[in-house]
Amino acid sequence: MIMRKYNLIALSIIFLFFSSCSRGSVPGRIDRLKAERDMALNGDKPVEIGKKSKKSKPKHTDNKTRGGAGDHAPEPVKADPYYVDTAYANQTYERLATAYADTILEKPARDIKDVEYGDSFVGTTNFNLRKPQYVIIHHTAQSSLKQTLHTFTLERTQVSAHYVISRDGKVQHMLNDYLRAWQAGNGKWNNITDMNSCSIGIELDNNGFEPFTDKQIDALIAVLQGLKERFDIPQANFIGHGDYAPLRKNDPNVHFPWAKLAEKGFGYWYGDTSGVEVPADFNEYLALRIIGYDVSNVSKAIVAFRRHFCGTESGDKVLSPKERKILYKLYTKYL
Repeated sequence: MIMRKYNLIALSIIFLFFSSCSRGSVPGRIDRLKAERDMALNGDKPVEIGKKSKKSKPKHTDNKTRGGAGDHAPEPVKADPYYVDTAYANQTYERLATAYADTILEKPARDIKDVEYGDSFVGTTNFNLRKPQYVIIHHTAQSSLKQTLHTFTLERTQVSAHYVISRDGKVQHMLNDYLRAWQAGNGKWNNITDMNSCSIGIELDNNGFEPFTDKQIDALIAVLQGLKERFDIPQANFIGHGDYAPLRKNDPNVHFPWAKLAEKGFGYWYGDTSGVEVPADFNEYLALRIIGYDVSNVSKAIVAFRRHFCGTESGDKVLSPKERKILYKLYTKYL
């Protein structure tokens, strides 16, 4: 009986171990990867958890020979400021995705205070995943793709996006489209104030001041086409981060080719305004609001509108006659 008892305990331990492996959450794995990443960021070589790194003592050399031809003092190790620990990032992604998958598999909670629930759970047979309704386009405002990937794989930055597109047109798909990225933040478009919950975020590798490359825009259009077809996103719902958050953001910058995207069906454009006559009673405030802008600060809304549709960066609080024509032409498309 004693031997049988020990065999059952041993089998239980083995089962738990392999169950843990199959879920991608082997105990200590994430801690070890995190420690290795911290070592790399600090310019040190990774060491095993629980072991102390052995630092060699400096050798004393004669002042007469120090720095001579025979002296090969090691150069100090310089930390890579944009080190991307892919293994740690992917392990964390899998751990979080597994946790959310487990949440979805659970039966709906029965824990609302003062609610009397039925005796037994009956699940509906009619449901699917929520789908995004908007696409928000950003520029990274960073110096390289590597820096952006570094930023998006550090928990402390609290920022992410579904896609990052490099200058050479290569696409990094960093988050499942059905999951919520932390990319839009505080803002308002129409009546939406939580854009993260209903949008896809796409970051373009760009420092915020330079033009976008042709390969980058071609890759973006291909991604947008796929998203539009899969989620049936309306043409009007492809906007910039600066449109949604004009009080604090200006991306994508004035070099972004919104007209080219509109030709493909992503966002509206105004077209020819040479024959447009703006009515005397035209209300700019109302027009901006109908397009989608938050007009609680109308001057900021005008700046964002001008950046997107006129391709200029200006803090002027008043629209020019030419800009009024553009706004009026657009306003009629959104009615």
